[in-house]
Amino acid sequence: MHAQVELYGSDTGNSLRAAIALSEAEIEFVPKRMDLHAGAHRQPEFLKLNPAGKVPTLVDNSYSPPLVINQSNAIIQYADAKMPGRLSSPSGIERFRVHDRFFFFITDVIATSHAAFYLRQMGQREGSAPLSERALEHLMAAEEFLVGGYIAGNKFSMADIAAFTFAASVSSQVPWGKLPRMTRWFEVIGDRPGVKKGMRAFQ
Repeated sequence: MHAQVELYGSDTGNSLRAAIALSEAEIEFVPKRMDLHAGAHRQPEFLKLNPAGKVPTLVDNSYSPPLVINQSNAIIQYADAKMPGRLSSPSGIERFRVHDRFFFFITDVIATSHAAFYLRQMGQREGSAPLSERALEHLMAAEEFLVGGYIAGNKFSMADIAAFTFAASVSSQVPWGKLPRMTRWFEVIGDRPGVKKGMRAFQ
């Protein structure tokens, strides 16, 4: 018997964002830890779920056939649709702002960082450096977003999930002393039970 919702992943930013989103939306799920170093994501059974051999992958067995979602941002949207109001405002200006800030982090920060990581993997450290610096600069620019205490206003949202996982991954490089709003925000987000649960999902 399969659990209703299963999340295959590892301790990667994409997997952690998905796990946090499900946890914050209070959607019960069973984490399925994938040992990427051992090649678990390349095994035939997993490739049936995700032909690209990447994590995370969500399987919702309440559907027939089961619903499979292979993109972390699509999993976040799934969680938002399942439990409206937990990860974004149901409608109006606030919802537009949440999505604007969410995609700022997904495209201008995280995608840039992923490109830098790929270059480093290819042995092109010199070429990756400007991209890593650019991603960090965009993160620090979000200090101006935090007037209301959160990335998209005065309420926790999916934008905070995207921002937090990246900030956590580069925390040693962030000049926290120059970013008082971000420092407080980072502490507040990191202390949320849903965030803690998601961050520990694949340990």
